Amino acid sequence: MQYSLGIDAGGTFTDGVIIRDSDGMIMDATKVLTTYPDPIGGIKKVIDSLDPEYTKDVKLVSVSTTLSTNTILEDTGFPVGVILVGDYVIPDEGFPARYYTRLSGGHTSNGEEAAPLDEDGVRQFALDVKDNVAAFSVSSFFSNRNSEHELRVKQIVRELTGLPVVCGHELSQEVGAYDRAITAYLNAQLLPITHKFIQSIMQDISSRGIDANLLMLKCDGSVVGMEEALERPIESIFSGPAASLVGAAFLTKYDTCVMVDVGGTSTDVALIRNGVPEISDQGAVVGGWKTMVKAIRMETSATGGDSHVWVQDNKFYVGPRRVIPLCRAACEYTGFLERLKESKSPSRKLLCENVQPTKFFVRTGVRPFDLTRTEEEIYDVILGVPLSYVDIFQRLKKQPSVRALDGLIQKRLVQAIGFTPTDALHVLGDFRQWETEASMIGAEKLARQLRVNSEDIAIMVKQRVASNMATDLVSYLVEGIPLSVIDQMLSGKNFTRFRIETPVVLLGGPVVAYKEEMEKLIDANIVVPEHASVGNAVGALVGKGIKRVEVLIKRDFAPVTGENVTDEELKNAKEVTRYFAFTPEGRHVFPQYIEAYEFARDAGRKIIMDYMKAAGYSKDEVEIEVTKKDLMVREGEEPVESKVIVVGIGTSRLVVEKDVIPDYMRKKAISSRTAVGRSYSGK
Repeated sequence: MQYSLGIDAGGTFTDGVIIRDSDGMIMDATKVLTTYPDPIGGIKKVIDSLDPEYTKDVKLVSVSTTLSTNTILEDTGFPVGVILVGDYVIPDEGFPARYYTRLSGGHTSNGEEAAPLDEDGVRQFALDVKDNVAAFSVSSFFSNRNSEHELRVKQIVRELTGLPVVCGHELSQEVGAYDRAITAYLNAQLLPITHKFIQSIMQDISSRGIDANLLMLKCDGSVVGMEEALERPIESIFSGPAASLVGAAFLTKYDTCVMVDVGGTSTDVALIRNGVPEISDQGAVVGGWKTMVKAIRMETSATGGDSHVWVQDNKFYVGPRRVIPLCRAACEYTGFLERLKESKSPSRKLLCENVQPTKFFVRTGVRPFDLTRTEEEIYDVILGVPLSYVDIFQRLKKQPSVRALDGLIQKRLVQAIGFTPTDALHVLGDFRQWETEASMIGAEKLARQLRVNSEDIAIMVKQRVASNMATDLVSYLVEGIPLSVIDQMLSGKNFTRFRIETPVVLLGGPVVAYKEEMEKLIDANIVVPEHASVGNAVGALVGKGIKRVEVLIKRDFAPVTGENVTDEELKNAKEVTRYFAFTPEGRHVFPQYIEAYEFARDAGRKIIMDYMKAAGYSKDEVEIEVTKKDLMVREGEEPVESKVIVVGIGTSRLVVEKDVIPDYMRKKAISSRTAVGRSYSGK
């Protein structure tokens, strides 16, 4: 018997699932805490927790991870040398890279050289910064029309430094030179981290005697082989929500549904319609930077199981920051339960997000750096046991600086512990995984501040989380509605209830606890499938291998010369028609449209088959479809522009019911978000 292993390394939990290839049945599943900052430890624990009778016969491992997303958000990527070729305009805030240069060169929209490449400038920059960077990136004007200058820069830098070089045209053929440059830069930042991560997984799998092919999930819900994952780690950003969406479709067998995934850190909402995940019209935005990476359209809010619940001025708040739940801390830190019982509450006048009767602080183990004097004072008194604000006050013998305490959290030197929605569910008996007594004590302390009982505060928190989930859902489905209007619709005070015509699938650990509250707020078929707690790990596994290649064919007119005209009838003409075909591998010129089209089709097929072979697919396992979108000026004439879309789909390694995800990756890949009639030219 043969099995496949899916792993999702999320912000809070790392999930694993084993599926039997012959019928798609889930044989085993597990959930462990994610190890931070290196997720490989949690992945090892997941594999350790699964039944070895299945893992020994695993032939395919597929992974989704927050590693790339977190690296960009936390700005912990490796330094990169950036080369911008052409007339780039840098925004007032500057380019994000510390080391970058602008050099002459680049091309026009037809792929003609706009200016010679400054090769001496490339050499000088590479030699100047090679000892300070881990990789290089290069983006050239209109490299989506002609990549010669980017490839020449890559060759020069590789020869001089031996370091990896990322080219903008390798990541996107879309218009937008600056966005291509940002995408290439961020991708280069991730290369060393991704290489280490993938090598660690491969070594661990090999050490267990598992002979399996390794894939990674992209943020559009498709999977890629290791060669592609190593070259394009940026395409794994937001792969967690993509995994959840694909997993929701697989677990429920719904062709159309909206997914609400409640994690430890956030709640994500996304939609699959007629088997096709909705893709954002814009490139994914991460850490404030717009990229050219196509990702699923999603709504994300900072409400999760680990969101901090805190009180101030007789009101309570949920999030946006995350903390370790009290119930979990009582299991992780010796003596914490007794310390929680005995802890004194701070003055009501001092209450704020970081000063709470239920909030504690503990070192993370990260080596301290760049500390202010007040930060160092606080850090020195926080040792191996969690301390409250009052504890720190007593040890310092003076009032601690809240700003300094917050700085230690921001620098990830200190981790906060506090009351969370997970604790609220423990109080209500909806979820019991850790130490319930700690949750009860925390609820009592907060309840006293609000002058209610402990069960009341737990119910209020649960209702608030359900309300946030419903708000995110409505906001996603009907864009542009003000939150005040959504609040009115969900309040139930106007004899109205928002109706959703498509099933709503809830995913996440104890998400079933919110189903009843959600049903009070919206009129919908709300479903919590079996294995909902590991839906994202399922999604990491059931995404299909897919490769999409777009080739632009553009009509142009050139002055007549003896070289491009031989026909006697054209000798008196002033210009001759020619056709450019812009592929990811370069520009090609043809005298006839049909020749350009046939070249585009065949070039796309070859790129796809080379990719699929590297991903482990045989020729018989790959389906290729070709579609074409034309820009016409007059009916009956040859197109002014054509976009030839060649899509290859690797058949699923799992045998599942035909209607689980019917042709979904094929439809997604073939469907173009570009309307017929739009001009494709651009920098």
